[in-house]
Amino acid sequence: MPLSDDQNSDSDSSRLSESTVSSSDTEYSSQSFNSDSSSKPSSPASASPPKVITFDELMAATRNLSNWTLAHEIAVNANFCIKHEDYPQNSFAGTVKQIVHKAFWDHLESELNEDPPEYKHAIKLFEEIKEILLSFLTPGANRIHNQICEVLDTDLIRQQAEHNAVDIPGLANYVINTMGKLCAPIRDNDIKQLKATDNIVELLRQIFRVLDLMKVDMANYTIKSLRPYLWHNLVDYERTKFQEILEETPSALNLTTEWIKESIEDELSSISDESSSRPGADSSSKPIISPTRVLNNGYLKLLQWDYCKTIPETLITDEVRLQELREKLNQLKVIACVSLITNNMVGAAIVDVPDFTDQLKRISLPLLEGMNKNFDLKEALNAIGVQICSIVNKSLSERGLPTLSEEMQSNLMGQIAHVVEKNSPVCSLIDKRIQLFMRSLLALPSFQKCMPTMPGGLSVIQTEIEFLGSQYASIVNFNKKVYGPFYANILRKLLFPEAAVEKTEAETSSN
Repeated sequence: MPLSDDQNSDSDSSRLSESTVSSSDTEYSSQSFNSDSSSKPSSPASASPPKVITFDELMAATRNLSNWTLAHEIAVNANFCIKHEDYPQNSFAGTVKQIVHKAFWDHLESELNEDPPEYKHAIKLFEEIKEILLSFLTPGANRIHNQICEVLDTDLIRQQAEHNAVDIPGLANYVINTMGKLCAPIRDNDIKQLKATDNIVELLRQIFRVLDLMKVDMANYTIKSLRPYLWHNLVDYERTKFQEILEETPSALNLTTEWIKESIEDELSSISDESSSRPGADSSSKPIISPTRVLNNGYLKLLQWDYCKTIPETLITDEVRLQELREKLNQLKVIACVSLITNNMVGAAIVDVPDFTDQLKRISLPLLEGMNKNFDLKEALNAIGVQICSIVNKSLSERGLPTLSEEMQSNLMGQIAHVVEKNSPVCSLIDKRIQLFMRSLLALPSFQKCMPTMPGGLSVIQTEIEFLGSQYASIVNFNKKVYGPFYANILRKLLFPEAAVEKTEAETSSN
């Protein structure tokens, strides 16, 4: 059963498993906020004065942030991989690279064409090739390791060069065969092309090109192998890394604190409005605020977040995913608005239109692609209105019925275009119902697979919004697991300041 804005009580919120620190709102009582929730001695929301950090400390924090972000992306994004990208040929960097590389390979060719040949640079290339091949080997591959070191022994090759006895084509052939044994199946065609290359300088150049591709393949294989381990240990890893960042930069929770503070203020305002609307309500009593509801309200605000503003620090790793969710949710909101308007105005005309809902999605989604602050929504809505009128008129004509009048078409298109306005009642209604669905979803235990009841007016986008909702809930639940102790300390200080002061004084006196 979905929760309305007025029904999300502490007992309902207590159903949340894996919430901020514990599994129920009951554990969020004043008593629980009198004790540190962090497992570290250094409290994430400590009241210690700010300290001046050194450049080395700042760089250490930056490295931690980089590792933390990368580990999170590898674990949660199944499509994450490293791509081999080169500079565009017409770019300045691409042109410089092309000129420098051509000069090098031309110089190598002139050396090998001398009489007797000069092998100095060629030997350096084989030395580099040997190191790359060895980097592909697993720790137990002793036989092939020894073979590579023996065949590509640069000291031996230099001695052979002194007597003009170096077999460059033979060495290149060995390298190609070894690459064929070590490469991924996707590189088999590249290996065949290498074997078909006769010019030794071009062959060496292409060997390095394929080796670069093999490096990327190896990195992606490592990422794929590492993903299950990272996922299994990600909560502890991210929490530890963030704690290290916090110790290096004590201000690393400032934005998160402001985000939670705003959510508390919104909750107080909501309670105040609710109390004033009830006759006989005791306005002097102190309002009871649910920490879980405060946090869930904060998460809901992320679906309407202005991403020109910096996101709370604890959500940086999911910023891109949250932006994509917001954009897709906005698209679905527009489609639901258009569907509701169309049904209200010309419902009788579309009742027999086969798959009208699917047609509406097919024409709307491409036109709404890339919704952001620079997106011309009014133009897209006008185009959608024209397409809807066309679909309805075509269906009416096929059934031998009169088409929509010019006035009806103009009114329908005008109502659809009005969705762009901030005061649009239809848009406001759909937005509230989407928020209600998402709020209900966050109130469900994470292990519960069924979806909450879909509010009226959203059936047209039910499949899509349930899919987005599951992604959103997954991000939120994981975020709570990782940063629950940090949120708990912030909430304790903001909701129970007296208890926080007493605890600080007790710690001071004991020291």
